[in-house]
Amino acid sequence: MKNKISTLLVTFSLLLNWNCTDLEEERIDEAEFGGQAELISGAIAPAYGYVSWTWRHTFYYGMQLIASDEAILPYRGGTDWFDGGKYLAAHSHAITPTNSLIGDSWNRVTTNMARTLAAIEVLRPLSEEGSTEATGALNEMIALRAYLNMLLLDSWGIVLRKETATELSEVLRTQEAIDYIESELLSVVDVINTDKGSGRITQSVVWGLLARLNLNAAVYRDPYGTPSFTNTDMDKVIEYADNIINSGLYSFSPEYFDLFNDDNRDNAELIFALDQRGVLRREHSRWAYWPIAGSMFPRPEFPSADGTDGPAITTDFYQTWVDAYGDTDPAEADARFYQKNTMVPDAQLQDLAGRSPLLETETDNSFYCVVPEEFEMDRGILRGIQWGPRKGEDGAFLTCDDGGVRIYPIQQRKGNGPDRDVGYVDHTLDVNFTIEGSLHNKGYRPSKYQFSRTSPNGNNFSSVDLVLMRLAEIYLMRAEAKLRNGDTAGALADVNAVRTSRTARPDQMPAALSSIELEIMFRERGFELYWEGFRRGDQIRFGKYEDSWSDKTDNDVNKRLFPIPQSAVDGASGVEGFLVQNPGY
Repeated sequence: MKNKISTLLVTFSLLLNWNCTDLEEERIDEAEFGGQAELISGAIAPAYGYVSWTWRHTFYYGMQLIASDEAILPYRGGTDWFDGGKYLAAHSHAITPTNSLIGDSWNRVTTNMARTLAAIEVLRPLSEEGSTEATGALNEMIALRAYLNMLLLDSWGIVLRKETATELSEVLRTQEAIDYIESELLSVVDVINTDKGSGRITQSVVWGLLARLNLNAAVYRDPYGTPSFTNTDMDKVIEYADNIINSGLYSFSPEYFDLFNDDNRDNAELIFALDQRGVLRREHSRWAYWPIAGSMFPRPEFPSADGTDGPAITTDFYQTWVDAYGDTDPAEADARFYQKNTMVPDAQLQDLAGRSPLLETETDNSFYCVVPEEFEMDRGILRGIQWGPRKGEDGAFLTCDDGGVRIYPIQQRKGNGPDRDVGYVDHTLDVNFTIEGSLHNKGYRPSKYQFSRTSPNGNNFSSVDLVLMRLAEIYLMRAEAKLRNGDTAGALADVNAVRTSRTARPDQMPAALSSIELEIMFRERGFELYWEGFRRGDQIRFGKYEDSWSDKTDNDVNKRLFPIPQSAVDGASGVEGFLVQNPGY
């Protein structure tokens, strides 16, 4: 019967389905493992490396993002991003068990778990034989498996427990699932390494995962009810957050967007990040290019690096910024909202009145010149007309006499629908599933991650590490736990520590708040952690996932969890009661 559940975990038969070229030796330093270097590094590299594929924009990341009030991905111009309607369904909470976004996400998480289990099976015997290097690597893999099980628990409400590839997984839910993950993390927290940097799981990462687990424990115990946050859970969150904060190993990044730049690996705020440095084939520049206008070419030295006109932020999420800052533009009030990098040199050039690429009213005064390697697009939440390089009819960038590239207001050239060749790309606020609201320019676009200067096409070989845990999140978890425990002053101090840490641009540094309550706490997590994969979970924890936003009106509490893919349920049909579909599907 075990053969009949092979689809469930992609049978762990994908254990060996990886290519050594996915990961260069630079990713895992074999020198630290002594005489067994190749065996140990060869075991853990596929597990770590696959995290990038798990968090791919069209897999787990997209599933988290589009299902929340943070992002919407309409059928762009009637030509792009329909993909069988999976994103429309995800956003409107009309997902079914056959939705490929759900199936693909499940398969990547479970394949990642398979690689982790494969590493554990290699490392455990070596550890038992006395290899300290193998023991250290084994501890990391146990913690990585717990992390991946947390992804399953958060999205599907289940945990899969097994110790060998040949045995049948045990399916755990609610408190049993929490207890198992917690036991796995506690089994390594006091013995795991403390000094391997953000690219590996360290003691601080384990503390952070324990804090996350306890912060969400009330939701995990009763995924369809009203969460009951206990003092015991919140005390644990505070304890583990204290351990990280008081360790002195981490500090806030004065420039918010430095956290998501090419050189972020050495940023002192990062606790856990996928170490890329331009050596992973399956890396994640995709978090950078997915929402960006298709006519934007952020790296003029690489002509194929462009955006895809994917998701935009919803009008509802944008409104939270407006509500917070009133008459002051969020770009002026909060350094996390926007960073101006494209400096149009004079007011006359910025004045676009009467100018259009369609009316041949552009002249030599319609652009300015930059060295290709020095061009940097704006970051944060992009609104209105954007400036960037432009290609001619031959597909080459238009250049200046000195060899630089011309920087124009970018021209709408993406897609083959009714909104192609209509003038400049002008990102407008309203975006929805209507024909008008789905045009390629609709919706403000987040540009949180830098287009890497090592990525030739915006997809692969990026040097921007994928941020999975950082100090600001730890402070915000501690703040929320304090607030739920009645320590309002302590919560306010933690939130203000985060807000006032972004000092690189003093005029845009967010001002300290004078008060805090749960609504503001939810808002502050949105401002600090937007588009990092937290929003869906935050909405559930704060009781907002059944609200209406943009084209989403469904208020069914069953939608808090995603359906288990039908392929997995069918694959497990030979074992009665083994894998039960989540309610509501």
